Amino acid sequence: MINPPWTSRGKTVAQLIEELRTFEDQTLEVRISVDGGDTSIPISLVARAQGRYALLENCQDVPTVLNHRSREA
Repeated sequence: MINPPWTSRGKTVAQLIEELRTFEDQTLEVRISVDGGDTSIPISLVARAQGRYALLENCQDVPTVLNHRSREA
């Protein structure tokens, strides 16, 4: 399967903030997934890298992984 272009385009900080503002409950925890939403880990820190990127980092020695797919079964 070839990924559609939006999957590798990325978002700017402004685009991400705009999208997050659409959530009615602004107290929701924000997590990050790198496997299509099967699992996620918490965001510990937002950092800058190479003057070009805002990084969402997990700083845990052993990340607190949540499995989201098992709840659908």
